[in-house]
Amino acid sequence: MGIYLNPGNDGFKKSIRSIIYVDKTELIARTNELIGTKEKYVCVSRPRRFGKSMALEMLAAYYSRGCDSGELFVGMKIQNDPSFEEHLNRYDVIYLNMQHFLISARKQGMIEYLECSVFEEFWEEYGTFIKDSNIAFTDALKRIYVQTGKKFIFLIDEWDCVMRERQESEDLQRQYLDFLRNLLKDQPYVAMAYMTGILPVKKYGQQSALNMFWEYSMTDQNIFEEYTGFTQEEVRKLCQRFDMDFDGLRADIVRMLSGGGVRVNTFSFQNDMRTFRSKDDVLTLLIHLGYLGYDAEKKEAFRKAGAGDGAETS
Repeated sequence: MGIYLNPGNDGFKKSIRSIIYVDKTELIARTNELIGTKEKYVCVSRPRRFGKSMALEMLAAYYSRGCDSGELFVGMKIQNDPSFEEHLNRYDVIYLNMQHFLISARKQGMIEYLECSVFEEFWEEYGTFIKDSNIAFTDALKRIYVQTGKKFIFLIDEWDCVMRERQESEDLQRQYLDFLRNLLKDQPYVAMAYMTGILPVKKYGQQSALNMFWEYSMTDQNIFEEYTGFTQEEVRKLCQRFDMDFDGLRADIVRMLSGGGVRVNTFSFQNDMRTFRSKDDVLTLLIHLGYLGYDAEKKEAFRKAGAGDGAETS
């Protein structure tokens, strides 16, 4: 078990032990259907706080070879799916959080730092097949596949961080897109690639760099609709379970759902997603995230047209 190669199930353990956990394990049944198909390249684009990273931790726990994750899924929805046993802990998983590499790379370039960090773990596991420590990472994966027949599942978090945080660096963006394309596109060792981010991948697929990816966005969620974010039914059950009425927030939500506006003080907000001293902080965050509208003249929050009518609310 490593950091990048077969990261194990610790992240998923923390999730299911949390006070609030919603069973999204049926996502695994959908990804199992895509393994080894033309649709095996998945990009899920959502705003922050939609559980994208948690989903990746769940997939890592399920697919990672070398860790026994069966007990973690006892009683979960996926356990009754016919594909559950077939793919459980059967793949070498490569887990990459691109934000980590972008921040941690200093004297080295981001791509060089990434390849060096990941290659160290591969050398320990597959050194006898690679032999040459100076080989390119992609070539090493090809050799492992030829020698062993093993395919890899790639789980990539924050895939778009370079585009968001290095907008001024076209050279780095081009280098990064080339790296992803060479790593994933038309490679025989790819069983599945599942990426998450905020920005749509379609824009960058137009230049053929990532045009193999099927995008599942807020406007075109397709088979992943109910597995990213909370459904209305899940929110209802959580509210019943925890009797949620923080600072009188319930009455304000009911009023907005009925078409009314709610007075809100936006100046108390601490600009983070953890510090909530009053219902004003919660409402301000929802305004910033785009779930609520805001009337600056009246200083009121209101329900945006269409918000909450679909499968997802948050």
